[in-house]
Amino acid sequence: MNRRKFVKQTSLATSAILLAPYIKAWGADTSFPVVRPAEADRNFKSKAVERIIDEIKNKIGNKELAWMFENCFPNTLDTTVDYEMINGRPDTYVITGDIDAMWLRDSSAQVWPYLPLCKEDEDLKNMIRGVINRQTHCILKDPYANAFYKNEHKQSPWKNDNTHMQRGIHERKWEVDSLCYPIRLAHGYWKETGDTSPFDAQWAGAMKLVLKTFKEQQRFEGKGPYSFMRKTEFATDSVPLGGYGYPVLPNGMICSIFRPSDDATIYPFLVASNLFAFASLGQLTTLASKTKNDIDTDAIEKLMTQIVTGIDNDAKIETKKFGKIFAYEVNGFGSSNLMDDANVPSLSYLMPEMNTDPVYKNTRKFVLSSDNPFFFKGKAGEGIGGPHVGADNIWPISIAMRGITSTDDKEIKTCLDMLQRSHAGTGYMHESFHKDDATKFTRPWFAWANTLFGEFVWKVYRERPHLLNP
Repeated sequence: MNRRKFVKQTSLATSAILLAPYIKAWGADTSFPVVRPAEADRNFKSKAVERIIDEIKNKIGNKELAWMFENCFPNTLDTTVDYEMINGRPDTYVITGDIDAMWLRDSSAQVWPYLPLCKEDEDLKNMIRGVINRQTHCILKDPYANAFYKNEHKQSPWKNDNTHMQRGIHERKWEVDSLCYPIRLAHGYWKETGDTSPFDAQWAGAMKLVLKTFKEQQRFEGKGPYSFMRKTEFATDSVPLGGYGYPVLPNGMICSIFRPSDDATIYPFLVASNLFAFASLGQLTTLASKTKNDIDTDAIEKLMTQIVTGIDNDAKIETKKFGKIFAYEVNGFGSSNLMDDANVPSLSYLMPEMNTDPVYKNTRKFVLSSDNPFFFKGKAGEGIGGPHVGADNIWPISIAMRGITSTDDKEIKTCLDMLQRSHAGTGYMHESFHKDDATKFTRPWFAWANTLFGEFVWKVYRERPHLLNP
């Protein structure tokens, strides 16, 4: 099922009714109800993950956060992982939660927090190797697609989209970050394990396709082979001007026709995703040198130079209130869109070196203020939303990301408190919740939000454990 259609069908108005049993139990039982799947029903088990859960449950003072961590951190493993050996190779298909499809972006982010545990858990290591192998297969099938099925013959409900749809593809929305995340995961896996076995000729072929796709979407030589149109009531689910989007003046940046939220861009040069691409290409250069694959590192370096030149020339906008900031989207002609969308990329999370960049720091102040048209503040909390779920709805992912990228105790504690109040008695995170009422939420099963919350709590536990007391 399409994400937006799922949101519509499980509307904010019915969320409280659906979760009434949990909310009732929550109000009556301070020992917290058991909501995690029983051990026999879990898709994948990791001794290392269970060790971390037990440690945090026993050592932090805030027992509600500990309970939420126990539910959320393993949620990807418990409910979304389909792991097996195929032709002697690990293969892992990871669904997003309530939709039986594997997003390149989501699957990478869902398993990312488990990487530090691979050294002590060989099964977990093999499972993540399987994700890399499955992503390689997906990219080789279609580098422009964002979501795939395990069943190569399955036909999507979006089969009539006006784009080059194939069986086995759930959706074909071209998003720059979709190809960045598999590189980030591969690089992170190599850094943690030193294992280069996933990076074979097939993987190298997929990476060459990534480079080819990025170059096509710089549009130095025409619009490229990708276009997309859909008959829909949602304006952000289709693309204008024959499916190619609004015009751009090529400047070195890569066109992203859709955002990480799966909403269409207004101006195709999506700045944060291009910065992510710059960082990912640097990681690909490292992997190419370590694996001795015949990937053209000179071409990568040229592409990186072109991207950063485009960003320097067109993506930094002077504002009266915040000084120079990164625009959200630009077109190369001088037009810019100043906003932020709740979904990652978040620059200092994906590029820690950005923490000291003055333009990034100004941008962070802007996106966490009322000057960002998609920053919402109400009785239930404050945070970034976006067009995908409509006005006044905050994504817990944005709150977790704010906390993860903060260096201020007060801000981190504020984020923890808001997330603790946002689960509406379910013990889990959701795609979004209404700024004035957390019981009105979308997507009761959204594994990425759950795992990211777990990543946040684990980071605080390691670095600032005093913030996890009541």
